[in-house]
Amino acid sequence: MGRPLGLLAGLALVLGLAACDPQRIDKLEEGVSTEADVRAQFGEPENVWDTPGGRVLEYNRQPQGQKNYMITIGADGKMSALRQVLTPENFARVRPGMPMEDLRKLLGKPAKVTPYALKRETEWEWRWVQPPNSPMVFTAVLDDHQYVVRSGSSPDRGTEAN
Repeated sequence: MGRPLGLLAGLALVLGLAACDPQRIDKLEEGVSTEADVRAQFGEPENVWDTPGGRVLEYNRQPQGQKNYMITIGADGKMSALRQVLTPENFARVRPGMPMEDLRKLLGKPAKVTPYALKRETEWEWRWVQPPNSPMVFTAVLDDHQYVVRSGSSPDRGTEAN
């Protein structure tokens, strides 16, 4: 019986963190806030990528949430961009032949990864909201060489509740 309570407490924590995101974002300012300021508001990032102009910090809200944030820290140590990356514009950038690493850097960690051994494919899924308020799932299918084969969005039917 302790396990369901633990799951509920974990879900409440994640939902609470996601609900606080607008307040955290409001406390940060592009060109002024430092990486230390970002970490003070958002905590440790899910992942960090070095780029020619600085670094990108990933803050993931999957699988319970419907957003992923990428926060760019410039070479000067200041935040140069804070963006929510699960958007139709970014999904349109996902093309057949895209390497898995580029997909991961574009959209962040997926909510769910499902391998299909017989097909030699793996599905990556991200939960997102299509404005104004439609829950959706974006799916990218990767081949056994870790390149995108196809992708698309569909309504989120709550298939996560097993």
